[in-house]
Amino acid sequence: MNYLAHAWLARHSDDAILGALLGDFVHGQAALLDWPPEVRTEILRHRHIDRYTDTHPAVAAARVQFGDLRRYAGIALDVYFDHCLARDWSRWNDGPLDDFTARVYRVLQEHRDTLPPRLQAIAPHMAAHDWLGSYGERASVDRAMRGIATRLSRNGDRLIACLPVLRENEASINATFDAFFPDLVTAAALMSDEPEPAVAR
Repeated sequence: MNYLAHAWLARHSDDAILGALLGDFVHGQAALLDWPPEVRTEILRHRHIDRYTDTHPAVAAARVQFGDLRRYAGIALDVYFDHCLARDWSRWNDGPLDDFTARVYRVLQEHRDTLPPRLQAIAPHMAAHDWLGSYGERASVDRAMRGIATRLSRNGDRLIACLPVLRENEASINATFDAFFPDLVTAAALMSDEPEPAVAR
């Protein structure tokens, strides 16, 4: 899943939202010690959510549609699933999307001085251009993927090549989200109760 879904799954507290967003920027076990327990727990849950997503049968089947681009399909699907969540926001939430995204941007702003450098650089652009809210528009999927492609260390063109495949298979990928996301919501709630693994000091 991408930023919006990870933050939404962590909506039970601001520290949890922070941890969910840090999941892509804090690597390894030792780095977890830099964060308080609730944030650390959510970083770990972010990793569990990513593994669950990658191995879910519906998502695995969707990746097959990308043929030899399958290695990059996971990124494309993560971004598209954020679009599905934002597009159908009222299905999953009582409050407006704008209220939730404003909360996420506030959390990032309040912790700006402690964010990892890469997230620290991205966060102002995320808020200024409303990355999370813009996912409600289909065009934002293409924009986001083109932006990600420029940040890949190599083979960004392979990610761009996923765009027409995504368009061609959009109906089936929408069905994938409908089958997969309720399972993820249930699984993510159970992940909250998993014990935190020991961290070497």
